[in-house]
Amino acid sequence: MTEARGGLSRERIVRAAVALIERDGIDAVSMRRLAAELDVGTMSLYNHVPNKAALLDGIAEFIMADMEFATDPDADWQDQTRALARTFRGIARRYPRSVLVVITRQPKSTVGLGPVEIALAAVRKGGFDGQVAVRLVRTFVSFVLGSLVNEVGVAEAGGAGVDAPDKAELAEALSRAGYLNVRDLLPVLAEHDHDGDFEFGLELLISAVQALPRGG
Repeated sequence: MTEARGGLSRERIVRAAVALIERDGIDAVSMRRLAAELDVGTMSLYNHVPNKAALLDGIAEFIMADMEFATDPDADWQDQTRALARTFRGIARRYPRSVLVVITRQPKSTVGLGPVEIALAAVRKGGFDGQVAVRLVRTFVSFVLGSLVNEVGVAEAGGAGVDAPDKAELAEALSRAGYLNVRDLLPVLAEHDHDGDFEFGLELLISAVQALPRGG
């Protein structure tokens, strides 16, 4: 990060932008709004960040640098993949809105490409290469992000729950509609074990990958 100039630095600007995104969403980010958050003049930001595109690149670098993708080089590819997926999930849960900036921007530095290198090394260790290796990494990223979307959606829906009369009424309505499987599994559908769901899906993916033919 750039050294501070008059108390302002690229790192401070980027951190403020991340905080703003997490609080108000990516659409809230503008150089003027960010300057107000930092209590500085808008033009002073441009001494450290030339434009909004550079700011978003800085945010992506910040998020990626915060990912401690340390894996055991002696571990098999399955354990390495588990560790990488769990690490990515951790950062996605920490910065659920900002992480979208990471996946929508092409990495511009070795900082941004570090996790990609580690992920590709893991799947290549499993015997996959070329387009298959890249697709596997993208598949695991999509799985982690999909699980996050589901988790956030449940959280935003609130934990109000449904009382017994409403459940009975719903079950009756489902019976009339012929949705018997939904009716029978309604108590299970109402439960949300995000960690359990994530681990189940992760193991399912790894098992599916194991069944793939090796080679490019």
